[in-house]
Amino acid sequence: MAASLTGRRLTRAEILSRRTLGEQAAEAGLQLRALVGAHLAAARADWPEAGDPDSVLAAVEQAVDAFAEGYERAQRLAVRQETAARREFIDDLLYGRSDLGRLAERAERFGLRLSYEHAVAVAEGFVAYDEEDAVPRAVEQALLGRFGDRSVLLTTKAGRMVCVAPGDQAEVLSYFAKRAYAATDGGRVAVGRPQPGVGGVVQSYEEALNVLDLAERLGMDEPVLRAADLLVYPVLTRDRHAMTELVLNTLGPLESARGGAQPLLETLTVYFDAGCVAAEAARRLSLSVRALTYRLERIHKLTGADPADPTHRYTLQTAVIGARLMGWPEKTF
Repeated sequence: MAASLTGRRLTRAEILSRRTLGEQAAEAGLQLRALVGAHLAAARADWPEAGDPDSVLAAVEQAVDAFAEGYERAQRLAVRQETAARREFIDDLLYGRSDLGRLAERAERFGLRLSYEHAVAVAEGFVAYDEEDAVPRAVEQALLGRFGDRSVLLTTKAGRMVCVAPGDQAEVLSYFAKRAYAATDGGRVAVGRPQPGVGGVVQSYEEALNVLDLAERLGMDEPVLRAADLLVYPVLTRDRHAMTELVLNTLGPLESARGGAQPLLETLTVYFDAGCVAAEAARRLSLSVRALTYRLERIHKLTGADPADPTHRYTLQTAVIGARLMGWPEKTF
């Protein structure tokens, strides 16, 4: 009132008190629009009869501005704290850190009930993504628009998009995979199997990461890969020593060929991927059928295993898969 009567500006103490009140209002969860209206209503009710209107309005403007500044400052702090808490929770969730009981309690705050089954899908593009980037935000908006609040958590980790959904809602992860593939202009999505309990999210997340690594090493070009469809590969690589022996004993003789083992290994890879149809494999390799047949005969002579013989084919194909997973012959053992 004194400031409006004299035309002076608010003192530093008066501005500070307004800011403090603004911070307290934000912490109490009050709406800024309603509070600004209350300020203006109070100014109108206590309008001084002798005061200069410009001075009164200037004082009101300063008071409201200081109040709003304090309110916004408290909100920004709350957002930063919420973001930090969310990031800490996600790190603990995906890496299996923290007490499991406490983790389950924290999960409810973010819409997850970890006593149920959950599955995780991981999408990677050609660039790394952060939570605030346009691509993850667009995918999140699409999910919310389609499914609303279905206890789904969408975040980013190590430059990839991560979606956690209840295990009985496969349609959510399928839709996430579709939107993420489109938003990343042809990236790749891996989906882990539904797993129960607090540690289930970690297991499903690690499965999805392993599938992405597997796809990279085997050159898989499918846009969406599911761990449930690729269980044979972890089985094949579980005993690394046995797989190493199989690769070296079965395919090792190919290294004595002119040009080394790589061209003949590629021939076998394409031949098996083509369903052992010589004409299709030759087309994919840009060879004549005769040239392909010669290569297969050369492989038979060097290894003693005939790719066209069903009895030998399984051993050769398993060895080829092992070689691709282990990076042979580029890597030596």
